[in-house]
Amino acid sequence: MSAHSATSRRSVTGTRRTVAALFLLPALVLLGALVVYPIGYSVVRSLYDQSGDTFAGFDNYQSLFTDDGIRTALKNNVIWVVFAPALTTALGLIFAVLTERVRWGTAFKLVVFMPMAISMLAAGIIFRLVYDQDPDKGVANAVWVGVHDTFAQSSAFPKAHPGRQSPLVADGGGFITKSPVSVGDPVTLPLVGVAPDQMPDDAKRAALRAPEPGKVTGVAWQDFTRGKGVGRLGQPDAEELGYAGMRVEAVKDGKVVASTTARGDGSFTLPDSADGAQLRLPASNFSEPYNGLDWLGPSLVTPAIIGSYVWMWAGFAMVLIAAGLASVPRELMEAARVDGANEWQVFRRVTVPMLAPVLAVVTVTLMINVLKVFDLVFIIAPGSSQDDANVLALELYRKGFSEDQPGVASAIAVFLLLLVIPVMWFNVRRLRREVRR
Repeated sequence: MSAHSATSRRSVTGTRRTVAALFLLPALVLLGALVVYPIGYSVVRSLYDQSGDTFAGFDNYQSLFTDDGIRTALKNNVIWVVFAPALTTALGLIFAVLTERVRWGTAFKLVVFMPMAISMLAAGIIFRLVYDQDPDKGVANAVWVGVHDTFAQSSAFPKAHPGRQSPLVADGGGFITKSPVSVGDPVTLPLVGVAPDQMPDDAKRAALRAPEPGKVTGVAWQDFTRGKGVGRLGQPDAEELGYAGMRVEAVKDGKVVASTTARGDGSFTLPDSADGAQLRLPASNFSEPYNGLDWLGPSLVTPAIIGSYVWMWAGFAMVLIAAGLASVPRELMEAARVDGANEWQVFRRVTVPMLAPVLAVVTVTLMINVLKVFDLVFIIAPGSSQDDANVLALELYRKGFSEDQPGVASAIAVFLLLLVIPVMWFNVRRLRREVRR
């Protein structure tokens, strides 16, 4: 046997090709069984009808652009691909750059990276609670309502309304007296409907004060006493509380001529200009408390879910970018600073261009990942808005299992593969260029 033929049977590392093939054979078998065969079967199945017996050609692919659910899913996937990788990469870049400048940067990176240890299912359950509409349960609305109420306090009496034999009648969301009032005649404005534990903290026992000369006086209170047969209807009793802070307006000919706010015991005093006017409790007294945003409603559900995805994957982006940042020559940054560049200019003109290959890897990886997103959408979006949050991977599941349309589901799977291939091809080309350098 010649030396040339012996050499031809060996690889560059000296290993015989047959030995290498034997070692690769188990991996190739698994690859064929778990990847190649399912892809091939999906392509074939996408060309048949629901039963799988009749050749349907490209009818299933045509439904990708005519079915409303699939079109919504495709639109949402575009939103995901455009915004989720960009936001995650940008946040990871900011974290990576800033944590280099603090002593506790490693601890911060650990905390930010921790969500990566949580499964998509667990993250979905967490954010389903975070986005709960009830501010007492959902963290997002608890913060939002807290900020809102700091600048615009909600009414303490949203459920208040006139009871039996009340002198008040409804008036555009508020209530107004049936008859005009007069100086020297105390006015009673009884209301019901507010639970005792919901009364204002500064509310005191209701008191009808003595008339004041030249003034219109009165009291607005919760005309309800616990216990059967206790209390007088239309008159303040010892245990009944006044509506502290209730706004009272005197109205003549549709115009407000005087206004005041009830004291802690519900009593109020108006000037003589209120004589002959009707007293109105404006609608602002009874406005419903601000309950936050409907995060999982049709208009916000997709951005809300993207926010949960960014929370999970920002740590991944930060770690990769921080590794790339560690390899950036510090001399370049120092030279830029010596030349008079400020920190923003160093970041924009030196750091970001030097990190461009790493940023490309992170962005492309996340783009491939979001094309397959399923768990978060399936768990977080409630049934009422799941159609609005739909993505291709979820629509594949729904067509294949809920709606029993395996042909359409296979077409969606093939379409997803076709969407991923260009991104993967771009990534492979970029990696090869990096190797040649």
